[in-house]
Amino acid sequence: MEKNSKAILYASVAVLSWSTVATAFKVGLKSLTYFELILIASCTALVIFTIVIIAQKKLVVISSFSSKQWLRFAGIGLLNPVAYYLVLFKSYSLLPAQVAQPINYTWPILLLIMLAIFTRRPIPIPKYIGLIFSLLGVVLISLGAGKSDVFGISVLGILLALFSAVMWATYWMINNKNKDIDGTVSLFMGFLFGTIYLLVAALFVGVNIENTTSLLAGMYVGAFEIAIPFICFGMAIRMTNNPALVNQLCYLSPFMSLFFISIVLGEQIFLSTYIGLILIVGGIVFNQYFAHKITMKLYRTIVKYRITHRAYSS
Repeated sequence: MEKNSKAILYASVAVLSWSTVATAFKVGLKSLTYFELILIASCTALVIFTIVIIAQKKLVVISSFSSKQWLRFAGIGLLNPVAYYLVLFKSYSLLPAQVAQPINYTWPILLLIMLAIFTRRPIPIPKYIGLIFSLLGVVLISLGAGKSDVFGISVLGILLALFSAVMWATYWMINNKNKDIDGTVSLFMGFLFGTIYLLVAALFVGVNIENTTSLLAGMYVGAFEIAIPFICFGMAIRMTNNPALVNQLCYLSPFMSLFFISIVLGEQIFLSTYIGLILIVGGIVFNQYFAHKITMKLYRTIVKYRITHRAYSS
């Protein structure tokens, strides 16, 4: 099998895995607290990351880390998995899956805003179009579920879902500075510290896992939300000569997720959810693939106008 075909296969595994996790979150939260769910998931993910880096003989990379890098990963581990997933799971415990999942998916839009704030670079005008479309999608999904007779919408849940997207965008910004470190090693280090934090916290919080089904639900989340899809997606990006195609496959995930939410959880998927999700994903796709081209055309038009105006004035 040629590399591009393998890349598509690995990317498809990642997308399919991410498509099932919103459903898995809700199933796990039926019998587990959000702390218990992330504890089991984090331990599971750490085991998988450990097996992978041993198999790939990457332990030597860790031994070469400086004390500054160890401290950085100690901080990253507190953000992801601990803080991020605690907030995310709490939002899922308060919201229907069809609401929590699309709102959390807005993190690229929030990342755009955060980068503009922290780097002090203005957002290009065309990107406001994608930003507005995505935010309108969030509003539509929230109002659509809130006005239904099936769900009572939780304002706190919506705020937590948005905050989880902010936290993931923050994690992306911080972790993006570790480009020189292998992705799987970086994940292992973050989850090593994160799991230690969670195990220590469990001594004070208390954990009561009642049955095997609950344990398996947490393990599924750890394997198929965290470990396996990130490993597969990383392999797909490294193998392909068309990374844009691999990235585009990810946009299928939230739509496929609605299918599993409907079939497994039995949630009635509202028309407002479909339209809202289309707006969210459409805004992200517009900003990623079209906004730059429009910005460059506007820039060339302005430059051409100024040159013409100066020539006419002189």
